[in-house]
Order: sequence, then C-alpha cells, then structure tokens
Amino acid sequence: MPSGLILRSRAGVAYHFDPGALCLELLPTGGPGPYRVYEVLHTPDDLIAWAGRCRLTPTPELTVTGAEVTATRRLRDTLFEIAHARARTESPSAGDLDLLNEFAAAPPLIPGLTRSGARTWSPGSGTELLSTVARDAIDLLTVHYAHRIRTCAAADCQLIYVDTSRPGRRRWCSMEHCGNRDKVRTHRARHPEKG
Repeated sequence: MPSGLILRSRAGVAYHFDPGALCLELLPTGGPGPYRVYEVLHTPDDLIAWAGRCRLTPTPELTVTGAEVTATRRLRDTLFEIAHARARTESPSAGDLDLLNEFAAAPPLIPGLTRSGARTWSPGSGTELLSTVARDAIDLLTVHYAHRIRTCAAADCQLIYVDTSRPGRRRWCSMEHCGNRDKVRTHRARHPEKG
C-alpha cells in the first residue's frame, strides 16, 4: 500500500496525497488562522483515526485524552508555521522551534520487531504519538531534503510536502488533483474552441 493520505477536494473527489513525511501528514487536519475551518481533530477518537490513516504502520494502540488532542492542534499549527517558513526559505521562529523541541523531548512511541521481521508498536499515549511526530519533523528539517519542503504551486492550495523526486521538480500536492487541474486549464487555454 502506498504511503500518504486519501484527501477529498472541495467537490468531494477523493485523491491521493503523499507529503513524504509523517509530520507533514498531520497538517491537512486543520491549521492556524483561516485553516481552522478544516479542523477535524475534535475528540480523542479523531486523533486515533488519524493515526490509523498516517504512515505509522501497523497502527499503534493508543490511549488519548482531550488535553492531548488540544496539544496535537498546537503541534500541528507549529509544524504548519515551520514548514511554511522552510518552503519560503525563511528561518522558523524561535518560539515555534522551542515548542517543537518541547514536544520532541517527551518519550516517543516504542517500536518493536516480531520474529517474522514485522514492525510493532508498544501501546502508547497521545503524548508519545506527538513526540514521535515532532521527532520526525526534526529529522526532516535536519536531513538533505529540508531544502525541498514545498507548498503546492496551485494558487488555491496550501498543502505542504517534501519533494523526494530525483530531479527535485515536483510542483503539485498531487498529480491526481492540482496537477490534473493545471493540465485541464492549460489545455483549455491552448484550445479555447473545445471549451
């Protein structure tokens, strides 16, 4: 199964979006300011459902509190600001980095290995999940792909991804969604008689 998320466009059409990192998979759950209207993390069950859709496989068994859901939104909004700063080749704010480091300082989820060579996770808390996400962000921001954090090139899309393509020229959040919309617009502009 490919990594990434299944998102829905404003028209309700499902498409695949692979942001390339666990920490970036948290961003489409809402965000700061005008992105609050997209908020999907309201209850512990919402966070547990997100964990079942993200690239943590197999899905860890989690116990989540309401306070941890609130903390998740704080971490997500912080990651949003940090990732947008990196996409603009700017330095993230010291306050955002301090908060990221604070989340990463907690114990993370504990991985394990079965005799058959499969990954497992020890049962964990929402705090351990957030530490795992924060540590993934730190890894992303300190490896050779940090300069490839991008925002989708579509004017009406703010999805953030890390461009892991070999040439480093990925422009769209998803070729199924924004890339296809651009192709259609370009085709119509070249062939206006076909509508």
